[in-house]
Amino acid sequence: MSGLVLKLAPHERVLVNGAVVENGDKRARLTIVTPNAHILRLRDAIHPHEVNSPVRRVCYIAQLVLSGDARPEEARPQLIRGVEQLSLALTDHDSRRQLAAATEALLDDQFYQALKSLRTLLPREARLMAASGT
Repeated sequence: MSGLVLKLAPHERVLVNGAVVENGDKRARLTIVTPNAHILRLRDAIHPHEVNSPVRRVCYIAQLVLSGDARPEEARPQLIRGVEQLSLALTDHDSRRQLAAATEALLDDQFYQALKSLRTLLPREARLMAASGT
């Protein structure tokens, strides 16, 4: 059986198709077998007031799809355009690899995987912005 596997810490919350689900007292492993289910770990959620950088903006759009607040067919072009813009600034090998993985995931309608790849760029972006004094 394949699908998205979520490993949840005690009391961790996840948004599944608009419903908040909270884990119990012990670690748990869930397999989401329904294709195209909207899944978002709430610990990973970016709040609107935190959308203050290019990578965060692209992550937030992907997050809106996962939460069911944006339609995939409307968000995909924005996401691909955002990834293309990020590739102009993040030119190191590892960033390029993550951006390519995000693009591939977007083209396959795998928004969770795209968000996962994009989130790896957040620390790099923070370092670059700190170094430039932004």
